[in-house]
Amino acid sequence: MCGFTTAQIAGALLCSEAAVSQRVSRARRKIRAAGIAFRAPEPEELDARLGEVLAVVYLIFNEGYLSTSGERPESRDLIDDAAWLGSLLVGLYPREPEPAGLLALMRLHLARIRARFDTNRELVLLAEQDRSLWDHAMIQDAISLLALQAAIAACHADARRFADTDWAQILVLYDLLLGVAPSPIVRLNRAVAVARVQGAAAALRELDAVADQLAGYHLLHAIRGRLLHELGDRERARAAELRAAELTTNPAERALLRRRIALDS
Repeated sequence: MCGFTTAQIAGALLCSEAAVSQRVSRARRKIRAAGIAFRAPEPEELDARLGEVLAVVYLIFNEGYLSTSGERPESRDLIDDAAWLGSLLVGLYPREPEPAGLLALMRLHLARIRARFDTNRELVLLAEQDRSLWDHAMIQDAISLLALQAAIAACHADARRFADTDWAQILVLYDLLLGVAPSPIVRLNRAVAVARVQGAAAALRELDAVADQLAGYHLLHAIRGRLLHELGDRERARAAELRAAELTTNPAERALLRRRIALDS
């Protein structure tokens, strides 16, 4: 798992090395017997696996933050890998609180990394750390990440009707979120707010900026279809929604797209 030794996995899971070794062996036999392929999961499989993935990413971070083996007290490579994986998860799940919470937690720990060891590589306790060495900009970014996610959700939840949604405020919040956790998915979500504030044509220009990165993502095409429909371009709108229906593997989403296509026909 992630290049860890059996001993490292056992330490992370608070289990005996023998027990972990048996579990790993059973997992390998199951994979061989069932012919389970090593592949990227389908979109409908992601939600069910998110919790386990978050747990593994955090265990990677913990092993790097205070190593259980080797000569070094920490492993910056593991720390950076975990933080990078965390940012990817936030990009995939920009509206989910758990990935954002994990990324913020890791960044808050990372912000103190320069003060954790002295010149002899001896551990410095929190009460004795030189807080001027902390990365206060990273601390603020981590706090902002959590606050922005909550604020966007609150704007939607506070509106008594959809028409009452404060889209201008949501757009401002997405602008701030892009500065903290930039990703093509965040830009895609921002484009929805742009459409409400600046119009469909402006939102389409935003989509064009991430079209190559999200060419295989059904929501890009679904949103494009709605925007084109608003502009009266029914033929291109239908093509975009047909492409979205082809790409999605979720039956409810596919049914919704097909109803839209039928209404536009």
